[in-house]
Amino acid sequence: MSSTGYNLEESSADRNVEIWKIKKLIKSLEAARGNGTSMISLIIPPKDQISRVSKMLADEFGTASNIKSRVNRLSVLGAITSVQHRLKLYTKVPPNGLVIYCGTIVTEEGKEKKVNIDFEPFKPINTSLYLCDNKFHTEALSALLADDNKFGFIVMDGNGALFGTLQGNTREVLHKFTVDLPKKHGRGGQSALRFARLRMEKRHNYVRKVAEVATQLFITNDKPNIAGLILAGSADFKTELSQSDMFDPRLQVKVLKLVDVSYGGENGFNQAIELSAEVLSNVKFIQEKKLIGRYFDEISQDTGKYCFGVEDTLKALEMGSVEILIAWENLDIVRYVLKNHATDEEKVLHLTPEQEKDKTHFTDREVQLLGNHLKISRRDPSLLKVGVKVFYDTEWTSKVLRLQMV
Repeated sequence: MSSTGYNLEESSADRNVEIWKIKKLIKSLEAARGNGTSMISLIIPPKDQISRVSKMLADEFGTASNIKSRVNRLSVLGAITSVQHRLKLYTKVPPNGLVIYCGTIVTEEGKEKKVNIDFEPFKPINTSLYLCDNKFHTEALSALLADDNKFGFIVMDGNGALFGTLQGNTREVLHKFTVDLPKKHGRGGQSALRFARLRMEKRHNYVRKVAEVATQLFITNDKPNIAGLILAGSADFKTELSQSDMFDPRLQVKVLKLVDVSYGGENGFNQAIELSAEVLSNVKFIQEKKLIGRYFDEISQDTGKYCFGVEDTLKALEMGSVEILIAWENLDIVRYVLKNHATDEEKVLHLTPEQEKDKTHFTDREVQLLGNHLKISRRDPSLLKVGVKVFYDTEWTSKVLRLQMV
């Protein structure tokens, strides 16, 4: 699919890819099982010290040396040694922390296989963990997948304005100020006209100040730093702001809802969060709906700027013809590269897990398996070179695709 002006930011696409990678990793780690307690899960939070963890591992090595079962003792000691070797690759804990999984697992065929994984999470992981078990512990990784979209709130009433954000379950007040607006005047004649003019002027200045502060708080490097914006208030101020020429157009397009609240200040902020819960939970759903809607628009208009299926999509990628790539997050196709030693000819297969069980794909004596991996990765140089934006969509997307393509 090719398109221009698509308004989902590339940083969001990058984050979606990182989340997809973590989901894939969690799925494989949760399925892994071992004999004994030789599977180590180690999580080091940011600002912790490598030296402290190294000492802890040395102490654990000494303790494990006393395990009575020889087989289990050697397995645990081997896993600890693997973790120590991984840790030596780092001079300090990365900014987002460090996650290490090491141990010996038992495959479906009953064979033992060593697993050594170390990586820096895509966002800070504020958990400290060391466990030796017959399984890997992934609870802290699952917590990283919680929706971390940040939403802005502006609460306006006749007494002042409050600016805040909501991210997950964390609310934060960024700024607030009070205002002294004249009340409606009951006198007639010239006095009434003068007071009405002063009142409108102060009201105008109030809306202008709110618009200016909103730009200062919710725009960073010329881009909105929030996924959406809620305007709340007990009078018409929120409506005036949303329709005002003084309100930054980059924020106007981010407005998700106007909410009537009974209070100003922090009480109004809390009430606005409650009243906008449904629309906030639907933001990702709406983004996916727009993305898939754009795709089917290309199909219905027969623009030729679309393709589907693994083979055709990869061909388009190799040709540099793709601007936006949509991949279902539960995509389980694996790309195998096979090489015939006699002719140096390479053969590429794309197989599902069910097809992988058919070993006839790999039993030709003249053919060697060069590698197998998931092809679609945001960090694939071939994608970066042509500027492809990659979006991974959820179960909702797969249902829509099945419905539309039948």
